[in-house]
Amino acid sequence: MKQTLPVPPEVVQQVAEYFSLLSEPMRLRLLHLLRDEEKCVQELVEATQTSQANVSKHLKVMWQAGILSRRSEGTCAYYRVEDEMIFELCNRVCDRLATRLEQQARNFRVLNKS
Repeated sequence: MKQTLPVPPEVVQQVAEYFSLLSEPMRLRLLHLLRDEEKCVQELVEATQTSQANVSKHLKVMWQAGILSRRSEGTCAYYRVEDEMIFELCNRVCDRLATRLEQQARNFRVLNKS
């Protein structure tokens, strides 16, 4: 039997913090909006129909985590996705959820036919 090495608590904490970034629906919405191109904060505010303070708060969290990059042009701040791997992670989770939902639907159909 292969023995698993213990993971240092600080590593577990960093991994948990990274995953927690994706536990906020607004951050997922912002990532989706930034998927294809950079956008300024005002564009993101309009697209999400929420306050500039709320959008800026979530952008700052993702920027500090290294998921987004930021540049200023005049009075506008533009954000873009720096860590494209985030989309691979999201896609894998969505694929897994879709598979589970499809299985549940099959189970309900079987029950319905009984």
